[in-house]
Formats: sequence, structure tokens, C-alpha cells
Amino acid sequence: MSVQFIEQNGLKQYAVVPVADYEKLLEKAEMLDDITAYDQALGSEDELVPAEIVNRLLNGENKIKVWREHRGLTQSGLAESCNMAQASIAQMESGKRTGTIGALKKIAETLNVDLDDLV
Repeated sequence: MSVQFIEQNGLKQYAVVPVADYEKLLEKAEMLDDITAYDQALGSEDELVPAEIVNRLLNGENKIKVWREHRGLTQSGLAESCNMAQASIAQMESGKRTGTIGALKKIAETLNVDLDDLV
């Protein structure tokens, strides 16, 4: 890398570098920012949600179903954990029923998500 310095009063004030070198430096700085963000995310207590789950939610799939499957639960298993009927879970997942706030709170707690993640 060839660098030319511009001085003022005997002190280096500016560095002039070829554009190709400048672009490499920018790329490396962006990569460092990405690595830093990744490291911070790993150190966070927040759950990292796989892209597949995010994409399913963004595509409009039923939130209860997506989170239930992500947690490895069957409809029956979720219903049992929430003291609900399996048919109620099935109806909520199919959109035939919305579920009461109380039911949704139980489901959110069982799935370890915020209520906001389900509504």
C-alpha cells in the first residue's frame, strides 16, 4: 500500500491512499463491524432465532404453529402443557379460533415467547 501524507506545521494531517487500497480498508472495516455484532449477539442472553423461523413468520404462517414446531412440541403436547384441549390448539393454528388472552398467555409461557410474538 502506497501512502502519501499531507502535513501541516510538521504534523501529519491527512493520508492519501489509492482508491483500491481505500476500498479494501472499507471492506475490512465493515467485516470487523459484522464480527463485532456477531460476537455481541452470541454474548447476549436473548434467544437467537433461526432465519427459517423468521422467514416462516414473515411469510404469514400461524405464529403458534411455527413456535410450537420450533420448540419440538406436538399439538397434543402443547395442549397438555397448557391444560387445554388439542382441538383448541388445532383451531387456533388453522385460524378458526383466535383464543382468549388467558389461553394465549399460557401458550406463550409454554413456548417461552412473549405474548406479542403470538398476536
